[in-house]
Amino acid sequence: MAQVESFLLDHTKVKAPYVRMAGTEQHAKGSALQKYDLRFLQPNEDAMPTAAVHTLEHLLATYLRDELEGIIDISPMGCRTGFYLIIWDEHEPKEVAAALTKVLEKVIITEHIPAVSAEECGNYRDHSLFAAKEYAKIVLEAGLSDDPFVRTELAEKI
Repeated sequence: MAQVESFLLDHTKVKAPYVRMAGTEQHAKGSALQKYDLRFLQPNEDAMPTAAVHTLEHLLATYLRDELEGIIDISPMGCRTGFYLIIWDEHEPKEVAAALTKVLEKVIITEHIPAVSAEECGNYRDHSLFAAKEYAKIVLEAGLSDDPFVRTELAEKI
């Protein structure tokens, strides 16, 4: 049976919020994909409500593409503590954390949720811009670390 990388992570030792490169896949023709763990909340201690996760998913999917090239997908974690980012080519955690910080700053001032009609969204009634902004504030106030096991201020590393 294949190993699932996120199941190998000791969720009792990480210190959220952080950005963690969860893996790189190299195609035989040379293409590279990376998977990132964008952890907003401490696992097993807190979870975002679905309306906040759903709205953040729409906002991250829209705004993060303005900051990073090659994004394939941004998906919420089933545990509702963060998101997975799948991206082409190789990026440094510091770069992804800086981009996510900029995006969360945009989330706080946004007044519009993209793609919230019945035609554009599979559960368009389950959104909360207020909650999305509150969780963005929580992450920004704590500061994103680019090390999942050590709380480091990103500003010190840039």
